[in-house]
Formats: sequence, structure tokens, C-alpha cells
Amino acid sequence: MVCGVTLRADAERNRRALVAAARAVFGEQGLQAPIDEIARRAGVGNATLYRRFPSRRALVAAVFAERLADFARAAEEALAEPDPWTGFRAYVLTVLRMQAADRGLADLLTLSVPAEPELEALRGRVEAGLAELVDRAQRSGDLRADVTPEDLPLLLMANAGLVHRTAEAAPHAWERLAAFLLDGLRAPAASAPAPPGPSREALARSMRAGAARLGCVE
Repeated sequence: MVCGVTLRADAERNRRALVAAARAVFGEQGLQAPIDEIARRAGVGNATLYRRFPSRRALVAAVFAERLADFARAAEEALAEPDPWTGFRAYVLTVLRMQAADRGLADLLTLSVPAEPELEALRGRVEAGLAELVDRAQRSGDLRADVTPEDLPLLLMANAGLVHRTAEAAPHAWERLAAFLLDGLRAPAASAPAPPGPSREALARSMRAGAARLGCVE
């Protein structure tokens, strides 16, 4: 019994070490970071890593479930803001700021990682909150009428690219992009309707393709 308890304690320590190392490595390098580097930083062998997390997507889910829960809570807090535009703006800034602080998260928010129910359930909460934020801000006349919830992933993709290119040399560049984007989303800024955006299906295909390129679908 004592031996069994010890083995379980060792396994849990290894799991915590791997998740912490993956969070750091993904945050520095993005989701394409080498798995070998994560095992090395955790102080375990590759075999131990794969016993705990048999695929990259399983490791991604363990690392980022808590962060996606933060996004869901941010949407709920934004909906509690009495002013619809202030709530919408605060949520967009929160998401962009969190992306800028974590390159792995910057990637994750623009991907669709399949077959991980916990992540997909959290993503559903985030999408529902965003849809309500968009609807509220449009009904108040503050947000452009042609904005859809599917436009946020496009903004996140743009910000993710900026984060990856400027993280070391100009870590606050995203703030300038955010200011321009938010002003452009206000109803008074709409001089003409925006061109049609990608369909929900096309956007989902793009996000799945991104996950495949980073090895998050095995």
C-alpha cells in the first residue's frame, strides 16, 4: 500500500511538473514548441511525458483549460457591465492582452483542437458570451451592425501574428492595433458595409488546419 501511494504521488508530481513546464515553453515559443524541451524542463524523460499525455493536444488541453475558463469568466464579467459598449470593449481588450502575454494562448485562441471535450465545452461558453456581447452593443447602437461573433477570431488571428512578430522587440505593439480595431468597430466609423466575412464553416476549417500544422490533432 505504501509503495502504491508513493507511485501515485510520484505520478502526480510528474504531471504537475510537466504541465508547468509546458505552460512556460508554450508561452515562450507557441504551441509548436518541441515536446522534448518540455520533458527536459520538467526533469523527466520523454517516455514519462507520453505516459501522462499521449498526444500534444492532450497536453495543450491540460495546460490551457484554466485559461479558457478565464475567458469565459471575462465574458460574463463584461456582460455584467451596464454600458454595452464598455462591456464589449473591455472583453476585447482582455482577450488581446492575454494573447500578448502568452504566445501559446495566442495560438490556441485561433485554433480548433478536436476531441478534447473540456476545451470544447469552455469554448462554447466563450462563444455564447461573445454572441450576447455583440448583440447588446448592436442593440444599443454602439457597435457596427455588420459585425458578427465570427469576426472576433479574425481579430485574434491578426493579433496572434503581431504577438509572434513583436513579442521581444515591441511587446506593447498590440495596444496600438487594439486602439485602431476598436475605433473601427464603432457604429459611427462605418462609412460603408464591410465585405462579407468567411462563413462559420470556412472559419472552422481554417482553425482546424491551423491545429493540424501545429501538431494538435494527433
